[in-house]
Amino acid sequence: MRKIKIVIAVLIILCIALIIAKNIIAKSALSAGVKAITGLRLSMQSMAVGVFNTLIDIKELKLYNPPGFPDALMVNMPEIYIDYDLGAFLKKRVHLQEVRLNLEEFFVIKNEKNELNLDALTVVKTKGSAEPGEKERKMPEIQIDDLRIKIGKVIYKDYSKGTQPVEREFNISIDEHYENITDAYAFGSLIIVRALRNTAIGRLVNFDLGKLQQATSEALKETATIGKDAVGKVLETGKEAFEKIIPFED
Repeated sequence: MRKIKIVIAVLIILCIALIIAKNIIAKSALSAGVKAITGLRLSMQSMAVGVFNTLIDIKELKLYNPPGFPDALMVNMPEIYIDYDLGAFLKKRVHLQEVRLNLEEFFVIKNEKNELNLDALTVVKTKGSAEPGEKERKMPEIQIDDLRIKIGKVIYKDYSKGTQPVEREFNISIDEHYENITDAYAFGSLIIVRALRNTAIGRLVNFDLGKLQQATSEALKETATIGKDAVGKVLETGKEAFEKIIPFED
């Protein structure tokens, strides 16, 4: 009886250790990934990692502006839900089967020196930024099968005219679904483009969305192709089933 109790106690300790280790590994991997894509400091109120499944539930993730900006916060995400591929993770590949982002607030800030916080984002600085003879920055590899993005509002603050900022708020209320995002650049670009495209911020701050829109268009084009192929397969399957019941005459 005493041995059984010892075995049970050991198993409980191992389970607790597994939960702690899984949380630490997941949090470290997520922080490193967000840092690589954005280049920004982040914080999380909590992160729950499933023990017997591959689910991650994050509460109150915040991205902070770099030094030199009067407002600390750039992005406020009350909730992020992730379902990841454990097998790919063990092979050091990032394959996320489902991602749901709830981005409540996106702050676009111009400081007293006319510097824009968007320009500090790694995804903005990446493509086409290398000088002659330099290597272009590389984004981490990532694959997202199913992506849902909610964006509430974008707030623009301009401190270049004085200590009291000129402020404008855009309630965009986006709730969109995408599939097969195959690289981190397209993922980051998609969020920025969808947040800014239906606002006047690009014109107000002379921010060029061109390169980011191109990456987004390529990602959406690939999604559209996959969708078209899927519909074709469904129609072909339906035709085959119908022919088995009522054969077509030549």
